Amino acid sequence: MSFAFTPSPRLQRIKASPTMAVTQKAREMRAAGKDVISLSVGEPDVDTPDNVKSAAIAAIERGETKYTPINGTLAVREAICAKFERDHGLKYTPDQIAVGCGGKQIIFNAIMASVGPGDEVVVPAPYWVSYPDITILAEGTPVIVPCSAESGFKLAPADLDAAITPKTKWVVLNSPSNPTGAAYDRAEMKALTDVLLKHEHVMILTDDIYEKLVYDGFEFVTPAQVEPKLFDRTVTLNGVSKGYAMTGWRLGFAGVPPGLLAAMSKIQSQSTTHTSSITQAATIEALSGPQDSVTASVEVFRGRRDLMVERMNAIPGITCNKPEGAFYVFPSVAGIIGKKTPTGKVLETDEDLVLHLLEEAGVATVHGSAFGLSPYLRLSYAAATEQLERACDRIAETVGALT
Repeated sequence: MSFAFTPSPRLQRIKASPTMAVTQKAREMRAAGKDVISLSVGEPDVDTPDNVKSAAIAAIERGETKYTPINGTLAVREAICAKFERDHGLKYTPDQIAVGCGGKQIIFNAIMASVGPGDEVVVPAPYWVSYPDITILAEGTPVIVPCSAESGFKLAPADLDAAITPKTKWVVLNSPSNPTGAAYDRAEMKALTDVLLKHEHVMILTDDIYEKLVYDGFEFVTPAQVEPKLFDRTVTLNGVSKGYAMTGWRLGFAGVPPGLLAAMSKIQSQSTTHTSSITQAATIEALSGPQDSVTASVEVFRGRRDLMVERMNAIPGITCNKPEGAFYVFPSVAGIIGKKTPTGKVLETDEDLVLHLLEEAGVATVHGSAFGLSPYLRLSYAAATEQLERACDRIAETVGALT
């Protein structure tokens, strides 16, 4: 007789990450010998800068391979404080800094430490896939606020105000956004912070992980920078994964109100304890050292963004906004839904289209419904320009064969 595992009730309330599921299927197809171009993963295709790698090697050679405090060494927290003040004028002290194994752990710790049954978390859609599920895992209720393409996929102040109730614990903001690349300028952010000032019981979780990746002279701002009165109830989240091409190093950080930080640290003490001591040394160099690699990456990504927007808008049935930042486009495929494949299958949803593109065109994308808004596709342009050109050719050819 074999043992039958039964998942816990909390696990049954959430789903596995759809972006990781598509990426894994693409890997499996490649392993089977199929030619697959992946536009599904949110990971820069460039290598970690040499100065950052050298700092990690030097830390190993110095023997910095032991346990550290839960929220990291004093040196890494001081570097994070210096980054916040230099870039945004935010004055944190090291005892206000959370450091975890990626930005996702910071979000997980903050929500799990503060949300319980009956609490609500306002999440604008399209959203990064983990915000609602982490809320559900904490037994809270995600309150999804749709943001249309006509609004630039940005949350309107009136809609934010209407979504907040006495049960609201958090409002989550992500700028630039995953999956749309939309970013709030100073005036747009000020309009949102004006609403948040009225609701003194609400905390703000701002996910700024794509901060460095903005284009065309766009000025990035973060809520507590625009409205200092929100400083004491804002978690300002950032990290090194996207801007510094350090996804596998696993380090996210945040400026956190003191009472919440203690609760978050308690949770982390019973999970990962701390992120790698080597990664912490590398992060100090990333934040404090030369920023040339970031500047170079931004210029490359800007060109790829323009390529993807132009190519998507040239395909009948697809329309695509030009994003302000990140490395995604989020085109509408409303003009394709309802069409038939050459085998007679009707594409009824954006997920159907994703599967068709993967199986027939060998292009991995992610369906908009995974991010709370359909019918759309998320396409990552964090891939070589030649690969993007080939992917667009394949998408155009496959869509052109639909009837």
